[in-house]
Amino acid sequence: MALLHSNGFCFTAVAFNHPPSVSHGPGTVKASCSPFSSPSLPRLSLQRKAIPGDNGSPETKENSLVVCFGEMLIDFVPTSNGLSLAEAPAFKKAPGGAPANVAVGIARLGGSSAFIGKVGEDEFGYMLADILKENNVNNEGMRFDPGARTALAFVTLRKDGEREFMFYRNPSADMLLQEDELDFDLIRKAKIFHYGSISLITEPCKSAHLAAAKAAKDAGVIVSYDPNLRLPLWPSADSAREGILSIWNTADIIKMSEEEISFLTKGEDPYDDAVVRKFYHPNLKLLLVTEGPDGCRYYTKDFSGRVKGLKVDAVDTTGAGDAFVAGILSQLAADLSLLQEEDRLRDALKFANACGALTVTERGAIPALPSREAVLNAMLKLVA
Repeated sequence: MALLHSNGFCFTAVAFNHPPSVSHGPGTVKASCSPFSSPSLPRLSLQRKAIPGDNGSPETKENSLVVCFGEMLIDFVPTSNGLSLAEAPAFKKAPGGAPANVAVGIARLGGSSAFIGKVGEDEFGYMLADILKENNVNNEGMRFDPGARTALAFVTLRKDGEREFMFYRNPSADMLLQEDELDFDLIRKAKIFHYGSISLITEPCKSAHLAAAKAAKDAGVIVSYDPNLRLPLWPSADSAREGILSIWNTADIIKMSEEEISFLTKGEDPYDDAVVRKFYHPNLKLLLVTEGPDGCRYYTKDFSGRVKGLKVDAVDTTGAGDAFVAGILSQLAADLSLLQEEDRLRDALKFANACGALTVTERGAIPALPSREAVLNAMLKLVA
């Protein structure tokens, strides 16, 4: 299909008292501060790593490792729904960023995950590095930039829990990740390499993204893609379509939303199977379409269908799609043969739907991501 071939806030108070433990090596720094400590650091070079120490990132289980590439940032989520940003009386600080959400989500579910991306050499950046470590996410691939801040996103929550975003990245550190800062060894260890499209918007991060994806593909790693459309970040709607579709045919697994189908097709019906199948390229192993509370649809070469969602009262839908992705990738990383067995794939998608549903019952993305036990309990209640 031609479409696919076009080239005064009020925050919860925290004290910043204890400087992080920092060890210097050739171009590296180990940040082992607590999530609420102040990094009193000397100036460092642009290329540095948050590396695991004795109490750092866990050893990755190479046979099931999911490496997530892209942005990690701070979401400021209003404490009251249904108000504009200007009207919101207070905001809750919450770590986020779609690829990082997926990495934490997988670890919360008992899987093995790692994150590759860049944050500012600032209090928020070090807080995010520690949050990954505390959630058992390998953060060896994280870099800190002394010249740019960690990205911020202010989120407006409508009364139904749906969101609108206002971003502060002019530029933010995540946009400045360079190819020579990539941990290629970590990428090649992965069973699945997952990314979105935000890292394709600007250089040098775009080139780093393409190099990382190529390294994964060349190493035989399964490539997973969630377009995660954030239109305000792109120069124009046309550039967003072109950028999102430019890497479409390299992915083995793609997750889309109904809104993204409508956007990429310029208004075609996202519930029409014929429309959805236009996005299925010859090398694709699994195409997923999420439908919020209604569940998801799945498409493989051999079968397709729909799996119902779990009905809950939505408080904040931030991170729901990422929790769903974490749910399905955690299952696939453990056993890729799910892709050939429809009944088992459907069970894995029921699990992923429950992950997404539980996430919308709390505010923020990473704080709301569920444990495996919580997901299984919710599924048991559903059938009881």
